[in-house]
Amino acid sequence: MLSVLPLLVFAAADAPHTLPTRFVADRVYVTPQTASGATLSLYTDSGGGLFLTEQAVKRLQLTPKTLPAADGQPAQQSVTLPAFKPSASIPLPAEHGGALMVMPEAMQKGHGGAFVGDGMLGEAWFGGHVWTWDYPAEHLVLEGAGWRADAQATRVALGFKSENGERSANFARLPMRIDGKALDVLFDTGATTELVPEALAALRDKGPAQRATSFIVSSQFDAWHAAHPDWRVLEKAEQGSGMDMIEVPQVEVGGARVGPVWFTRRPDKNFHDFMSSLMDGRVEGALGGDALRHFRVTVDYPGAAAYFRCTRDCLR
Repeated sequence: MLSVLPLLVFAAADAPHTLPTRFVADRVYVTPQTASGATLSLYTDSGGGLFLTEQAVKRLQLTPKTLPAADGQPAQQSVTLPAFKPSASIPLPAEHGGALMVMPEAMQKGHGGAFVGDGMLGEAWFGGHVWTWDYPAEHLVLEGAGWRADAQATRVALGFKSENGERSANFARLPMRIDGKALDVLFDTGATTELVPEALAALRDKGPAQRATSFIVSSQFDAWHAAHPDWRVLEKAEQGSGMDMIEVPQVEVGGARVGPVWFTRRPDKNFHDFMSSLMDGRVEGALGGDALRHFRVTVDYPGAAAYFRCTRDCLR
């Protein structure tokens, strides 16, 4: 029998809980251990979805539930995570009855199958809680009911889409400034790229090919490049898509200036049309771990605010 006890425990907790995690190239995996001793590696992505891979479902011997097919789409399956050891536990999703979709093996390649591990915990998992990403210390903390904002942090209001007065999605719209211009972007802890060998050699930063990035729409990419031909550009840098990358010297966010930050090009429609339709306003891209790595940042999802404190390599 699958237990929902972890969800109830975390919902009532007064004390903060530091989750079992691995930080890999400024991206975060949680690594809970089941009561039977199996360890999962789940990719966390504030701009992503919520699923467990078919391979993980089989390995854990979980029993999926088949959901009714809708609008001519093939039937999907969902599954509930097993009970975890208290010393290596994570909360269940607060939505969807604690269930995750099952990602068929055939679909994984098109959904980041190369890096998600056993699955992805996205916006629906983060929603409803207060979370702290301490990038320099490499901690992900689920704050307790007694959480109070860091007095030394800068509060930033976040935007979330609502319908009929109710939060309909937990994709956070975050304001930032680049080159004196205000831009709204997705707060995206899971933004990832994979560099081609030539781009990796050009960077010479000793980092892996697969790493955190930030995204920017093509129209803004081209405007930056035209206004600042001295900003470094790596052409056809991204494996698979062949997208270019541009190095922005400084990003102003959360009361601090950090940089340089690499932004990977994306078609305008990816953010202006698709992503913005899930948010409360238009976004020009996403801010990912290569920029967030400077911060201890807490996101209060119920309170629609983030609290940024730059603790590493802050620019003056």
